[in-house]
Amino acid sequence: MLDWTLLRSFLAVVETGSLSAAAATVGQSQPTLSRHIRELEATLGVILFTRSASGLEPTAAAQGLIDDARAMGAAADALALKARGRSQALSGTVRITASVMVANIWLPPILADLRRAEPNIQIEIVATDLTQSLLRRDADIAIRMVDPVERALVARKLGEAAVGLYGTRDYFARRGRVAAMQDLLAHDVIGFDRSETILDLYAAHGHPVTREAFPIRCDDQMVGWHLMLAGAGLGFAQALLADRFPVLERVPLDLLPPMPVWLVLHEEVRANPRIRRVADVLAAAITKLLRAG
Repeated sequence: MLDWTLLRSFLAVVETGSLSAAAATVGQSQPTLSRHIRELEATLGVILFTRSASGLEPTAAAQGLIDDARAMGAAADALALKARGRSQALSGTVRITASVMVANIWLPPILADLRRAEPNIQIEIVATDLTQSLLRRDADIAIRMVDPVERALVARKLGEAAVGLYGTRDYFARRGRVAAMQDLLAHDVIGFDRSETILDLYAAHGHPVTREAFPIRCDDQMVGWHLMLAGAGLGFAQALLADRFPVLERVPLDLLPPMPVWLVLHEEVRANPRIRRVADVLAAAITKLLRAG
């Protein structure tokens, strides 16, 4: 009988196209994922992936396994979700996924209060800017900045978070102010490495650029935040965070619409008292935070 852990790792690599992205998705290390793939290949006696310029490509043998592996995963997840949903005790583990910034800035004080109120509930946090699958039980609760589209999920909109472009007062003293989109082309803006979000933003405002237009590039939002605080350049940040720092000034341009903030969980687990309790605490605290911001 095939080990479901190996098949889960196999599906993660199929869906993400790389070991590193798959490792982040399933919460395992890259060497562990690599070992899982080797073990599965040895068990089946076939090669499952080949390397290409775009990442790992499934072989014909792998393509023949994908549908069956997904069916097994769906069945296993459905059983696990029902079991979790029927657990009635206010104890046990609740797994929360949120973006890196939300996990670092919003969640700590909320979870500290929760721990004092519910000491028998343990919390696991998956801090990632990748969308974790609630259908596969990657998490019980998700805080998302995009509208949820998966079926069988229950979503609650908590509010909206404004996003602005910020820089330090020292940076503006050295480089001058920004009054129009055209001015940004002469400024150091902290960009993304692989994400095309900022490239799309510039193009939408009539200024298509390449990655090389951004002298510092990083996909980690916390790194970008600290680079901006250090005066390395202008950076995009949540207003409810950045506006608390007197050293920062906001560029007077409305470049991005507010981000919707959703609390999402699977319909099978929303009846679970401990998961519902954590979800209610998160919803109340984040709603209050957004309104105050």
